[in-house]
Parts: sequence; C-alpha cells; structure tokens
Amino acid sequence: MKAIKETHFSFPGQTGFYRGKVRDVYYFGNIMVMVATDRISAFDVILPKAIPDKGRILNQIAAKNLLATKKLVPNWVISTPDPNVTIGFKCETFPVEMVVRGYLAGHAWREYKAGKRTLCGVPLPEGLKENDKLPNPIITPTTKANVGHDEDISREEIIKRKLVTESDYQQLEEYTLTLFGKGTELAAARGLILVDTKYEFGKHNGTIYLIDEVHTPDSSRYFYADGYDIRQQKGEPQKQLSKEFVRQWLIENGFQGKEGQTVPEMTPEIVQLISGRYRELYRQVTGEDLEPINYNNITGRIEQSILNSLNSVNLQAQL
Repeated sequence: MKAIKETHFSFPGQTGFYRGKVRDVYYFGNIMVMVATDRISAFDVILPKAIPDKGRILNQIAAKNLLATKKLVPNWVISTPDPNVTIGFKCETFPVEMVVRGYLAGHAWREYKAGKRTLCGVPLPEGLKENDKLPNPIITPTTKANVGHDEDISREEIIKRKLVTESDYQQLEEYTLTLFGKGTELAAARGLILVDTKYEFGKHNGTIYLIDEVHTPDSSRYFYADGYDIRQQKGEPQKQLSKEFVRQWLIENGFQGKEGQTVPEMTPEIVQLISGRYRELYRQVTGEDLEPINYNNITGRIEQSILNSLNSVNLQAQL
C-alpha cells in the first residue's frame, strides 16, 4: 500500500498553491482544489511517515457530512471528483475556529479539573465529572494561529478585537449549533455520541460558508453510545472514536510536541496499525466498508481527476 505524502502538480490556469499540515491546495482565481494527502499531524507537528488511505478516508467522510448538512448551512463545496479531492469556492476565512462541546472532555475537562468554572466566557456548573454531558452544548471558540497553538477566546473578545463583526458572529453561532445538532443526529444513527467538534467558516461574495472538513474523526471526538451511562456511573474511561489513539501512542513514547522531544520511530507495523484504525473509523462513522483502489498510480489518478474537472462545463462557469 502506498501513501501520498505530497503532490507537485502544475495545472493550466493555476493562480497559487498552499501546502497545509495535511492538505495540498491549488488555487484557480475564486476556486480552490483541495487534495487530502496521507500526511498526519499531532500536537501541531507533521509526523514523518504518511498513513495509507488516511486522506481519502477523511475526505470522503467530510464529503458525506457536507452533503448531509448542505440544506441547513451553505458550504464551500462545488464537487468531489476524486476520493482525495474536493473542489470549491475560495473563501476569506474568519480568524476564529468555532469549537462546540456537548460533553466535558479533552481540553474543557482539563481546564475544569484545574479549577476553572468559565471557559471562553461560558460559565460551567459545579459538580461535573470527566465526560459528563453538559446541560446544553456550549461554543468555546479559539483563535486560528498561523504559527504555534490556537488559543481560547470569548465571544466578547472576538467582537471587541473586531476579529468578526457582531452580526457575522451571531450567524456563526447559529450555524455552529445547527450543525452540531445535525451531527449529533447523524452520530446517534451510527450508535455514536458526538462529544465535541470544530467548524471553520469563510465568506465568498458576501455569503458565509462552512469551509474545510466537517464531523471527521480528525476534527471531532466521538464516544460509543453503547455502555456510555454505565461507564460514567463506574467512573471508567469512555470508549472513544477519534484520532486520540495516535496522540496516545506518541505520549506513551515520550512525545507531546514539546521543544527537545523527538517523534518516536514510525515502523511499518505502526504505520499499518494506524492505517487500519482509520479504516475502522470509516466503517463506524459511515456504516460502509472502504472501497478497494489501485495503489499503483494514485497521484496520476488524482491529477487526471482534477484536469477533467477543470475542463468541465460546470466548473468553467464558476471560474
């Protein structure tokens, strides 16, 4: 099995290129072509080995969820011509990420455990345990850092600093809660609990769009619904469906992205183990098995899919 670590395409009419942590993005004026590679990041560090199938798994989960929520919230997608490719509008990204939490887990629990009872300006009740369901979903935004880590920020601070106008921010809040409600519904149908997730938004021609991915195990935390109540009553850890297993492997091997730490060796066995876990995530989230593909010329297939799309009448009308 081969993995796509990076792409180096050059297309007619291309106006720009950007390499993110896990995606390669090609720009064509107001249109962007996003290639989901098999790179993997954790603790804001790109790991040295790519994970076979990871890119197409996350891209396809995102595509299904973007389609399922399109009537509720407009999104940036024009088409998904290839398992690893999404084409859509280039949007002016809002400089905040809308994190929404239905349960006290992860970062929120760590803050709560440290004695804080307000998170991003949102008050939290006393007496909660790790992984307890919150009385209502809460929005805990973060800044979008170009370098380093994102930071918690309150609604009031976002508006005060004019990162987002008040009217736009109200719309972002409304969209965020609507999406979380739909995501919760979709998760429940698969025997899962959507614990927390994040959404990114941008503007194109004056309209706010949901951008990037949505409800994938890389941007969301899921619990298995079966046994949740019993595990909570007994104070046992919840069974999770997320990228947490990668972080856990790194922590167990002495790496948390801190200065002076070295990423542990990613042996072929570890790479295949992680790849297998992503395929398992796909089955759980979609209820389908991942389709087999020919691994001989993946980048050639992707390049041809993009070229065919760029030459299509529908996309030409958007350019």
